Parts: sequence; C-alpha cells; structure tokens
Amino acid sequence: MPRYAQLVVGPAGSGKSTFIAAMMAHAEASKRTMYAVNLDPAAEVFNYNAIADIRQLIHVEDVMDDADLNFGPNGALVFAMEYLMNNLDWLTEKLGTQEDDYVLFDTPGQIELVSHFGLMKTFAKYLESLDFRVCVVFLLDSQFISDMSKYFSSLIISLITLINLELPMVNLLTKIDKLPDDQKKSLEDILEPSSDLVTNDQPCFQRNRNERFYRLSRAFAQIIDDYSLHKFLPISVLDEDLMNDVLLSIDNCIQWGEDNEVNVKDIDI
Repeated sequence: MPRYAQLVVGPAGSGKSTFIAAMMAHAEASKRTMYAVNLDPAAEVFNYNAIADIRQLIHVEDVMDDADLNFGPNGALVFAMEYLMNNLDWLTEKLGTQEDDYVLFDTPGQIELVSHFGLMKTFAKYLESLDFRVCVVFLLDSQFISDMSKYFSSLIISLITLINLELPMVNLLTKIDKLPDDQKKSLEDILEPSSDLVTNDQPCFQRNRNERFYRLSRAFAQIIDDYSLHKFLPISVLDEDLMNDVLLSIDNCIQWGEDNEVNVKDIDI
C-alpha cells in the first residue's frame, strides 16, 4: 500500500501552519487520520501535534549562536535544512513504516528554499523512496491580489516551484474570508489567471514605464495562459465546504483511496 504526503509550501505568512491544523481537524471530523511534521527549524509556535519536529534535531537559533559558523538568519536556515538532508534517518524513524499513512509537511516560509535551492526536491525524492505519493500545496495570501504586480510576481514564483519540484501541485488562495467585498467580486478572474492580467490599465504593466519589462511580463503571462499551468482554489479555514473541496483536489492528485479494497455486499433479490 502506498503512503501519501502533502508538501505545504508558500511565502512567510501565507498560512501554512494554520492550514495544516485546519486540515487535520477537518480530517478528524471526516473520520480520517492525518499526521503532521514540522520542517521549519525557526518555527515559534504552531497549533497542531507533530509526530516529528525538526527543532528536536536542529534549531536555527543554535546555528546562529555558533561562533564558528557565523551565520545570519537565512544562512542558518539553509544550514539547518542541509543538516536535515544529511540526517534523514532521524526522520525515517519518526515516520515509521505504517502503510497508508497520510502526512502533512510544514515547510519554512523562505520560499527560495523551495523555488531556487535543490533541498526540497531532494526531500521529495526521499519521500518517494519511502513509497509516499507527494502533492505540493502552494499557499498564497489573498492580500496579494490587491496589488497586481505582487500577484503576478507570486504567479512566477509558483511556476518556478512547479518546474523545480516536478511534482503535482495544488495552488491555494488563503484567507479569502478577510477580503474586502469589492475584491471578492473579482475573485473569479484571479483564480484562473490568464494573459488578460497584463493590461495597460494596470500601472505596473504600462508600456511607458519600461517597454522591455512590459514585453517580459506579457511573455510570462502568455506562457501561463497557453499551457493552463495555474489555477487557484479559494480557501478559508473557517469554511468546511471549501476545506473539503481542497482536500478532494489534493486527494485526486495523489490518488488517495484508489487502492482501497471495494466492499461488496450480497443483495437479496
């Protein structure tokens, strides 16, 4: 039997830990069992019970306090993640060998660890070696849609993450319950972005700003449009229907439940 994993990634403050806590509560209410693993060595607090916490192995503050290493926050975080990659036996023991496990992995908010470094790709290969079917869950705070340039930049980061990890990915637009009413009306256009986003009525895309940057932005938008690479699902941890829709999408990506035996009952005619 395979095992299943959600690799939850996204910029700092996008709601990764909150999402995991809410997903575990939703699963429990649905009579399903999920587990969580914290991979953020700089995490201060999270609202879920983790079966493994990287801070038990290495903490970013301990790395920063090491005078011989002389790392700042970002360097210490990279060092801590590399240390984990070199000590995966520790995590293997924590994960155990139970079949049909469903594990949610909470990752650091420094998105460059996912989009630019090879650490998370190596980690994903490690999970696959343990028979995990992995789905990347990319979270984006809905506040980004208030500024089209920020939103467009986030699309590019999401696309780079998809290319770098080479795994099925579900994009989520989080905290939609906090959106102003006027932004909720335009939510449908944001959830399925297209090249129409790059228009002259957006200040960040006006030709008179910089013709070369305009053409570059247009080219990126056309790639997203042509290959249908992006679609966002709205989510609020307060809305059980949205949580269920998201879980169904992720389950489809990793084919959860398809290996379960079908119970056949005899029917008297």
